[in-house]
Amino acid sequence: MLSVAKIQRRNAWRYYIRGVAFGDGRRPRRQPLQDAQKLAGLPPGRWLGRGLRALGLTEGGQVSERQLELLFGEGRHPDADRIERGLLDDGVDAATARRLTVLGQPIEEIEARRQTPLLGMDFTFRPQASLVVLWALGDATVRRVIERAHERAVDAALRWLEDEVAETRWASGSGRAKTPALVVAAFRHFDNRDGLPLLHEHCLILNRVQRLDADGEPVWGALDTYRLYQNVVAAGTLYTLAMTTEVCETLGLATVPREVTPGLCPVMEIAGVPEDLINWSASHRQRIEDALEVLTDQYVKDHGHLPGERGRHQLGWWAAQETRPAKKKPKPLAQLLAWWRASAVLRFGQQLIDGLLDRCRAAGAAIRARVDPTVDVALAAVDVAAVVFTVREKFSRRHILAEACRHLLETLRGREFTRGLDDYIAHRALLRHSRRHTVTKPGREAPAADRMTYTADFLVPRRWWIAPAEAHRRGSPAATSGPGSPALPCRTRSATPATEPIPPPPARRRPQPLPHPPVTATSRARRRPLPTPSTTRAGTPA
Repeated sequence: MLSVAKIQRRNAWRYYIRGVAFGDGRRPRRQPLQDAQKLAGLPPGRWLGRGLRALGLTEGGQVSERQLELLFGEGRHPDADRIERGLLDDGVDAATARRLTVLGQPIEEIEARRQTPLLGMDFTFRPQASLVVLWALGDATVRRVIERAHERAVDAALRWLEDEVAETRWASGSGRAKTPALVVAAFRHFDNRDGLPLLHEHCLILNRVQRLDADGEPVWGALDTYRLYQNVVAAGTLYTLAMTTEVCETLGLATVPREVTPGLCPVMEIAGVPEDLINWSASHRQRIEDALEVLTDQYVKDHGHLPGERGRHQLGWWAAQETRPAKKKPKPLAQLLAWWRASAVLRFGQQLIDGLLDRCRAAGAAIRARVDPTVDVALAAVDVAAVVFTVREKFSRRHILAEACRHLLETLRGREFTRGLDDYIAHRALLRHSRRHTVTKPGREAPAADRMTYTADFLVPRRWWIAPAEAHRRGSPAATSGPGSPALPCRTRSATPATEPIPPPPARRRPQPLPHPPVTATSRARRRPLPTPSTTRAGTPA
């Protein structure tokens, strides 16, 4: 899962330097960052990204407070103090020496146009709630596995952003260039503001990248942050797929769907983690839901209709802000782990907490034994295209890729898959079951593939709805509580292609309601009778 926030010139950068770098706590004003982190038992920040070499930084190196202030507060070189002293010693005047340490356009020029400079973006990665529970209540081995998988998944998502998304723009957008080299400062946190477990990583992406000018000289410019915003959901699904797959393969676990928001795609949680234990670690969510209900009622009274997709996101943001607790003093991880375990044992009992991993492995073994690790890419491509088209008639490649990742996560249930399979399914869905909606005007260059919009020739249904999985009922603790739950995926009623009708698969006997019905990687697609209105997976793509 991935969320995004802006890092701006005025007060936001101070919030990140004083708070986020200090475990979302309140750091004493004149206490150095490294000393405060050491006293609180917090891990130091680390540098990530391919753009570090141009700044003289090393990947994995420790982030200092002065480097953060120069980059994310002033838009200058992280070693600007030394560079400026050297220029002054060479006889350069102070204004010129300072200007030579600025990366790209000076912030003062942007503010002179009465604009607020955007110095960076905060990409926050966090795993599903069930994985957080296993990490918080498991032993040291389990925590190392989950933390290593989390770290690798974050690196994989950032690499994808560098390779496929990152661009720089100049001259009001008339000039563009690929820039596969980001500068990222990452800070790992262990808890939320309530003091409950929440493993997450703040990745502060600098809004400055390097490109070559017309003379072949490197110059600094701004990122196309709009493209980053567009690809947030795709990057989040890539992170979730990579992390969940590695944890499940290493520990022998499996996933089951859990409905979080009615009408939206389910979250794939670890099988065997009780719903009550998940809700224990997600205390803030219930407060958000209560506040969101009040805000939605007021919206309906003011506008006379329910909010749309943008309105729901905005109301959700307001609900989260209104229910956000105050900052607390950060505590060392060892102290947090002891408190979390004691709290869970007191509430749920010693037997459940001590046997949680064995319970999850038993549930995972029963599910993995019935999951076919072979993916039928032809049916997967149809399924992905149908789901995306049902939710939005016009879409881009990022929507298809995000849905392909969800498809693999729901059908394989945490089983390993061939690297690049998600990309191949997305390519096949666009090639075989979609058509270009973008029309290139004569005399103009065709846009890049990731900038094109597509549509499909599926029959548009008069209506569509989300059908809950047979195995899950909202509020049922048994939804993810053990190997007895069949955990079939949710489905969306949609239509089949109007062109090139696909012959129906051979008739097969519908599985009986056993404690564990067979779940295969293609059973979801094969259960729908093509070419009549079909049943595909539920989901709300990016």
